[in-house]
Amino acid sequence: MSFLRVLLAIFFPPLSVIDRGCGSVLIVFLLTLCGWVPGVIGALVILNKNS
Repeated sequence: MSFLRVLLAIFFPPLSVIDRGCGSVLIVFLLTLCGWVPGVIGALVILNKNS
């Protein structure tokens, strides 16, 4: 997880997981609609997973 990805996850959570697949983007987008903090947490969790 690079520093740029972390910054992107903080400011634009759905864009930070765009390369992880449509499902991840959708989940993070819905979490961001519920609130900014859940979107950021979801993006960081998805980015932290090894794939």
